[in-house]
Amino acid sequence: MTNSDRKNVIQEVADSYVDRSLFSGIEWVAEKSGKIILSGKSGYQNFKQKKSIPENAIYRIYSMTKPITSVMALKLVERGKLRLYDPISSFIPSFEKLKVMNPDGSLEDLNRPIIVEDLLTHRSGFTYDFLMGCHVAPLYSERDISDDGNKSLEDKCNILSELPLAYQPGSRFNYSVSLDVLARVIEVVNEKDFGDTLREEIFNPLNMKDTGFGVDDKNLSRLMSTYGASNFKEIMNIGPHKLEETDVSAHNPSNKGETFRRGGTGLFSTSQDYLSFARMLLSGKSENGETLLSRNMVEFMKINRIPETQLPLMLGPLPLAGYGWNLIGRTMLDRGQVMSQTGENEFGWAGAASTYFWVDPDEELVGIIMTQYLGSMWPINDDLRVAMYQAID
Repeated sequence: MTNSDRKNVIQEVADSYVDRSLFSGIEWVAEKSGKIILSGKSGYQNFKQKKSIPENAIYRIYSMTKPITSVMALKLVERGKLRLYDPISSFIPSFEKLKVMNPDGSLEDLNRPIIVEDLLTHRSGFTYDFLMGCHVAPLYSERDISDDGNKSLEDKCNILSELPLAYQPGSRFNYSVSLDVLARVIEVVNEKDFGDTLREEIFNPLNMKDTGFGVDDKNLSRLMSTYGASNFKEIMNIGPHKLEETDVSAHNPSNKGETFRRGGTGLFSTSQDYLSFARMLLSGKSENGETLLSRNMVEFMKINRIPETQLPLMLGPLPLAGYGWNLIGRTMLDRGQVMSQTGENEFGWAGAASTYFWVDPDEELVGIIMTQYLGSMWPINDDLRVAMYQAID
């Protein structure tokens, strides 16, 4: 099989998803040893209107916001402004009175305070509205924790301080709003708006000019249409997969770039912008050589933090077999448990609208997949990642 044939396999995989009306538009890029070796797109910016995907298309990246927030926290750790063992109540006093709610509804005191490491590794005891089987999730849903995009980070943390934790801090991995809380911690520590901090500390050095918590009016023509669930409460409901455009502005507004802030979701970005960020995770440096994270911190952040007794990681009812969690996202522990081809030391994360990225240090490989379907169960990211691995040989 020639290199051209291998690249055609990626196109065929993506085209098949569009041809079956499963995804409207798909974009991908892979970089190896500092050179882009694969890139392409399939489908449309808007499926009904059959509008072509524009250059530098803008996507809602949802939880791919989390690694960016985590990197910002690690920058503060390197400056001595933040420590992994700092109790978060020292920055947000309202969290001093938190309780844990047991499945039977009884409350108990915390065995120990929530610390910064708990936020980074989703072992804080916080949860998400949409996690089926979590006994505290309905309380989050009642308070509209995830779907209200009008509240500030401070307001959101004030509400969270009134709700019980689902688990004792450190006792288990439970995917959650932890990174939203971490963003508020960063605001307090840095004494600056979280969005301004990200722009100055990460986006500008990495030339991520189209990444932020909103989209300028002049760039709205590049914003991809969103499909699937219209809110977080619906994303775990596995129902018919329909390409019906949805309005997600209530929880992820594009026009509130000056006020809307989150640490676990909410950013808009492009494939090229996010490639700049993911590339930095290999070395800690920007493309022009500016250091964002020291070499030692890059190695430190990649180490799994989840004890074996808390594995496999569970995202609601779904196991993430073979993976642990480091200080910025999932990290490969045992390829023998993984059912889809990937690298031995691969790490990265994904977004609720089916965006995905991975970093493979052994191959010096970075891969980005962008599309916009909120709550899809189709294995598009597995299929494209596998196709991209065979294409690099």
